[in-house]
Amino acid sequence: MPTVATAYYFQRFGFCGRQIAARPHAGLGMVVVIPCFNEPDLIGSLESLWLCERPVCSVEVIVVVNSPANGPSEARLQNQATLKGAAEWIERHPDPRFAIHLLSFADLPLRQAGVGLARKIGMDEGLRRLDEVGRLAGAIVGYDADCRCQQNFLVAIERHFQRYVATPGCSVYFEHPLSGPLAAAAYAAVAAYELHLRYYIQALRFCGFPHAHHTLGSCMAVRADAYRKQGGMNKRKAGEDFYFLHKIIALGGFTDLTDTTVIPSARPSDRVPFGTGSAVRAHLAGAVMGTYPLQAFLDLKQLFDSLPLLYRHDAGLMVERVHGLPEPIRTFLDRQNFVEVLSEVRRNTSSEATFRKRFFHWFDGFLAMKFVHHARDRFYGGGDVLDPAAKLLAILGCAPPAGSEPDTLELLQIYRRLDRAPERRLG
Repeated sequence: MPTVATAYYFQRFGFCGRQIAARPHAGLGMVVVIPCFNEPDLIGSLESLWLCERPVCSVEVIVVVNSPANGPSEARLQNQATLKGAAEWIERHPDPRFAIHLLSFADLPLRQAGVGLARKIGMDEGLRRLDEVGRLAGAIVGYDADCRCQQNFLVAIERHFQRYVATPGCSVYFEHPLSGPLAAAAYAAVAAYELHLRYYIQALRFCGFPHAHHTLGSCMAVRADAYRKQGGMNKRKAGEDFYFLHKIIALGGFTDLTDTTVIPSARPSDRVPFGTGSAVRAHLAGAVMGTYPLQAFLDLKQLFDSLPLLYRHDAGLMVERVHGLPEPIRTFLDRQNFVEVLSEVRRNTSSEATFRKRFFHWFDGFLAMKFVHHARDRFYGGGDVLDPAAKLLAILGCAPPAGSEPDTLELLQIYRRLDRAPERRLG
């Protein structure tokens, strides 16, 4: 029987009933969830996990093979072939401490079908499994059917949650492949996209945003109790990972796991409207790999640098200080009723530290993203990722040698080193 809190979660947020009849191993402490739609190489993903060093706890892998009702016939055929091939592979790889479960959802509701719902089905089942063995501090791990990982992937996740006992979840370090069997143009495109992702996170950290973490669904892990507390995964068809993880980040203490590496696929894809596959496909079709203007983050830094003064000033000086901010940030804050929000935050805090905490609970990852879109679309415009990425590195004192033209791979390697720095483990 589920605990009262877990039963209540499924009453409010559940999509379907229990899917796995077999009882979990008593030592279960980690569940890896893989959404799978029209994937030709699920077995490669399973083999990568199978070859991992085994953690102390037992592990389950839950694969959710899914498609929408009346979905494309070729995708359905691929799903059937995937289920058959994976079932045969699982039979040849028995291990009671490393169980692999295949769930088939061939007719998901058209309005809801997508990667968000598939992740939710698997993660909800992971919650059930961990709840059943009384391990709600155990990890539910996001992964994808076209990913690979380092062999220490599972033990690194186990050690991370043991080391950071208060963390509700973590973002796992990733690197896209930069060479391989695909066309060279695909690797150039994914390098540019990864540079955009890393530039965005480093720019947020530079301007003082305390909750800057990568939010890839294939590179995340959360505790089961945090998953339940925040209402579980959403059903978005794209961007589900961003919205989900920022709910977990809001709990405080979110971390970065940099001791292992997930290797997402570099292939182009049209399955979701944005994300890696979509960006690679657009770049291959001739689109510029754009990003957000650096000036947007410089503006944001002025706001965050003003927080000590905004905490200490009276209402009149506070309004004056806000009006002195750059126009993009000022017009954005006006839309958010910032003065009223700030006054309320001040009334309910007794120290500057508490003020900052409450402020960034309001100005969260959603609002930060909305602002950079506002600044780009209404004031500064977009542009190729190379120029702002190189300029940010110069500000950070990490630029390539003077006189050299910005090179995507060179810049990307620098950003990878910044993201993997040990001091980034704590949020």
